Amino acid sequence: MAVYTDVSDEELGAFIEGYDVGRLLSFKGIAEGVENSNFLVHTDAASFILTLYEKRVNPNDLPYFLNLLQHLADKGLSCPQPVAASGGALLGELAGRPAALVTFLEGMWVKRPKTVHCGELGKAMARLHLAGQDYAGFRKNALDVHGWRPLFDQCSARSNEVHEGLADEIAAELSHLEASWPSDLPSGVIHADLFPDNVFFLGQELSGLIDFYFACNDAFAYDIAICLNAWCFEVDGAFNVTKAKALLKGYASVRPLTADESKALPILSRGAALRFLLTRLYDWLSVPEGAMVTPKDPLEYLKKLRFHQTVKNSEAYGLVA
Repeated sequence: MAVYTDVSDEELGAFIEGYDVGRLLSFKGIAEGVENSNFLVHTDAASFILTLYEKRVNPNDLPYFLNLLQHLADKGLSCPQPVAASGGALLGELAGRPAALVTFLEGMWVKRPKTVHCGELGKAMARLHLAGQDYAGFRKNALDVHGWRPLFDQCSARSNEVHEGLADEIAAELSHLEASWPSDLPSGVIHADLFPDNVFFLGQELSGLIDFYFACNDAFAYDIAICLNAWCFEVDGAFNVTKAKALLKGYASVRPLTADESKALPILSRGAALRFLLTRLYDWLSVPEGAMVTPKDPLEYLKKLRFHQTVKNSEAYGLVA
């Protein structure tokens, strides 16, 4: 369970009293997620999600995230909206952590996405990219190609505990990506973490996008590459080109890719695989003692990285010119 910080009934009750959201009825920790402490809060008026931002989140970034949610909702994108406290603030403090209350979205995430889900995701991601184009905030991607080596430096000495030879394999891939990473691709606000558990569906209809706490300004096609990794591999590790084709077709139906973006997909997909390999590796080796969280297997992304290393062009992802 992703609950790093315990909250007492009394603390939460006092926090909720600062909002015009009704009387607190119940709350419980939410298992999904690995970055922050999340709770489902029920009042006699509605349901909400309460997030306590843990130490890996820079408090200075929180206004970017919360104002972005409001901006995207105003543009018609289905996503949680921050709830202002009685004094107007979107950000408060609870149990010694920055905290925010956001609206609850109906829907469920799909553990085994089908082709239709991938197509709907592509459309929603493109709408997100277009909706964020006039967002005034700016946040550099702290986990872009320039952030991977410092992250690796923190866990390289123990990498071979997870898999023999892993340190050398990552080091070689880092050098390749740093030398060949594309620049000047169309950019703007990206989600940067659109895994299936951050996308809600009602049946086959996408009902909303959640968890924008990695959102930043970066290449749109990098967001697509993250989703190719997260949505288009089967449980046995095989790449499903049919799902990838649906994702890309859905995206292009809303926002067509440029020729440079299409050409860059293989290297961007390698980079996205390495990014999640590194963060999972770091988390695997650094779980705080007593935290109710199960780290995700970094070797899943090693296998994905090795697949992308074999890709010669974007046609392997089902992209048709």
